[in-house]
Amino acid sequence: MVFDLDIVNLINLVLCISIVILGVLVYTQKDALGALIIGLAFGLFGISHLYTLLGLGAPWEAATISARTAGYILVIVALYLFLNRGIDKGEE
Repeated sequence: MVFDLDIVNLINLVLCISIVILGVLVYTQKDALGALIIGLAFGLFGISHLYTLLGLGAPWEAATISARTAGYILVIVALYLFLNRGIDKGEE
């Protein structure tokens, strides 16, 4: 395993971690499910950046693709719920 210090992936990982933390905080304080879903999605994006930073990009390509695809699907679900107002507190 070779550690590949790519500044772009490092910045993306730090930003993903920040979004995960903020998503969890917003969920716990405002009971906003959308924030939690989006935070989880960016957690998956962060995993793919971590794979690349650790030099696991090529051998773990299927896992990277799966993490990113699942992340995009979670963002789509959160936005769909926002669109249909099914994500607001107290509305179901």
